Amino acid sequence: MLALHTDVLVIGGGMAAAWAAIAAAQAGASAILVDKGYVGTSGVTATAGPGHWYVPPEPAARAAAIAQRQAIAFGLGEPDWMARILDQTFATLPTLAPFYKFCVDDAGKTVYRAVRGPEYMRALRQFLESLGVRILDHSPALELLLHADGSVAGAQGYRRQVGEDWNIRAGGVVLATGGCAFYSRLLGSQTNTGDGYLMAAEAGAELSGMEFSSHYTIAPAFSTMARGMSYVYATYYGPDKKLLDLPAQAGRNRALARAMLEGPVYCDLSLMPQDVRDRLPTISPNVLPPFERRGINPFTDKFPVTLLAEGTIRGMGGIKVEDADCQTAVPGLYAAGDAASRELVAGAISGGGSINSAWALSSGTWAGRAAARRAQALGQGAERRAEAIGQAGLRPRRPAALDAMQVIKTARAEAIHYDRNYFRTEQKLTWSLDLLDTLWESVTAGLHGTGLDVVRAREAAAITATARWSFTAALHRRESRGMHARMDFPEINPAYEQRQILTGFSRIRSSFEGINTARELVA
Repeated sequence: MLALHTDVLVIGGGMAAAWAAIAAAQAGASAILVDKGYVGTSGVTATAGPGHWYVPPEPAARAAAIAQRQAIAFGLGEPDWMARILDQTFATLPTLAPFYKFCVDDAGKTVYRAVRGPEYMRALRQFLESLGVRILDHSPALELLLHADGSVAGAQGYRRQVGEDWNIRAGGVVLATGGCAFYSRLLGSQTNTGDGYLMAAEAGAELSGMEFSSHYTIAPAFSTMARGMSYVYATYYGPDKKLLDLPAQAGRNRALARAMLEGPVYCDLSLMPQDVRDRLPTISPNVLPPFERRGINPFTDKFPVTLLAEGTIRGMGGIKVEDADCQTAVPGLYAAGDAASRELVAGAISGGGSINSAWALSSGTWAGRAAARRAQALGQGAERRAEAIGQAGLRPRRPAALDAMQVIKTARAEAIHYDRNYFRTEQKLTWSLDLLDTLWESVTAGLHGTGLDVVRAREAAAITATARWSFTAALHRRESRGMHARMDFPEINPAYEQRQILTGFSRIRSSFEGINTARELVA
């Protein structure tokens, strides 16, 4: 076993994780970053071209940006938090300049807002290495370590390429493991399986906003290439290749999902202007190759499309942060990026890049700094006893020959099914939860593995747990708000202008923060 000690342990390998480890190192702490993949290529940022919510600090511009965002937050966003991430993003993003070549506009002014994902993540890795952060690639974390008083002590996991366990003791731990796409084939999401949610819940942290997990993105049926910009110019056709009558962009995906429940849907990009077509290989170089390999001209040929579930990646749900440092309810445990709930800044509706990227950068920075302060305050001291607390997929009550991939497929089928997740009703949600509860009982009772199999077993447990949390939250929010739509409660209910908090995993408890009548709301 590889046994290490550090001030700050960051779990994850995407944008938020990198900024967390950078902030910890800049604060003078020793830092180790562990990732399930390879830091610089794993995660959804590395496959995209993420913009940032990047607004100059002129009061009028900031006020207008916050007001615009608050108008689409459906009452769940907080302007003070929005202002904080605008400040942090504006101050921090330019510090990447020694490692990343930002674009320059026609006037010669540096453009910081938009970045090229692959180069951005490569630059963040170089930044980490320049600060002496130790990176353990292909080393997924499996469980947290806790002291007897309930504070975090570190984590342990498995080094996939070496074939050995690792154990890292730390004064502060940042969970930046990303969201959960339920193995939906969304590009870049293969490592996003909800691991951080499960680890945090086992330690006693709460979750928030898990009902906001029903975002879908259009993609060719033969590809994972979910890059929505091109589909602004799309024309859609039914199974008979006749034009579909669809609403405007705001309700288009839901209408497409209804059509896909009845049969295949086709598309072409014939409405894309020629100047955009000419620039597409530069703007989004990974969009056209899947078509070229199949001899398809997407501007003239009709091709089949699907909707890929983005779960909590472009949703909002995640670990609830308790303070401005993004600390969870567990002392010394912090959450950042998609692993943390974004309701504070995004409300009930999210999107790609923009506010999500600003949140990842900012929450990572705050969490990394706070973890460093905590570790430095604790000092080296005498080594205290710590216990590994992981359960589902690791320590079954009655080990059984369960197939982890079959567990994932079963949970996935419920979590991403259009009819269950997009067109939610009490009957459908209850049906899915009954199935998922039974699956969870099987997982906790018997699922286990050794070596690489334990990684997959833990992923299966995390995906199942995340699906249960998402559907439980959706069942208890009896209204439609933002991306959460209930067909049986199609209107916004002012009584639910509150955040829904979930605790537990075997028995999930739901309450609405700040609502005195929570019992009636969730009955």
